Amino acid sequence: MGVPSVSVIRRGRERVRAAPWRGDGAVALITVTPEAPFLSADFVRHCLSTLAGQGFSRVVTGALSPLEQAGFLAAGFGVEEQLHLLGLDLTGTLPPLPRTPRLARVPARRRTDVLSVDRAAFSEFWRFDELALRDALHATPAVRFRMAARRWGPVDGYAICGRSGGRGYVQRLAVHPEAQGRGTGRRLLLDGLHWMASHGVGRALVNTQTTNQGALALYRAVGFREEPVGLSVLSAGLS
Repeated sequence: MGVPSVSVIRRGRERVRAAPWRGDGAVALITVTPEAPFLSADFVRHCLSTLAGQGFSRVVTGALSPLEQAGFLAAGFGVEEQLHLLGLDLTGTLPPLPRTPRLARVPARRRTDVLSVDRAAFSEFWRFDELALRDALHATPAVRFRMAARRWGPVDGYAICGRSGGRGYVQRLAVHPEAQGRGTGRRLLLDGLHWMASHGVGRALVNTQTTNQGALALYRAVGFREEPVGLSVLSAGLS
């Protein structure tokens, strides 16, 4: 089965990316672009009309800041999920990088294994499909994609970290429930942070669900602190 395509809805200088949400043909994901993050309510309504005409019955957004949410809320969107946004200054000293478990690049043949870990680690709403994985890998100009796995064994966890200019992003961190408690998440996280710091990144950001206490504890343990303002995922039904 091929990966669903991503389309761009644009009008004037405003535009969003649109694609099926996690492979669900009834739900569309719209993502704001760095070039046009603040959208008017009128353009958002235009997006809803366009997506309804394509057969979608519901729309969700990516994680949005309060300023990015304004046009969506004015067009009738509601809050689907609230997220913590955490930041870490990388100009100081990071915790040392653990030597284990072994990390490796993720070859194309093991992406299916990575997605299996993702399905086990996240609830249905948050799980990655192939399209979401591809989007995460292309979200920043530079990316580090690593897995914790023995050479011929199962994948215990993986991380996607990106950097753009002086800013770094922990875009995805997943550990299989059966492998939790062994330091896998900490190893993957610190690997990405040390990579960012070695390339001159001054600050790293990560977001996570407000209910994900395990992830919050890990991020705080390595020095992340909550930003003053969080993020939200919004949704709207299409009649």
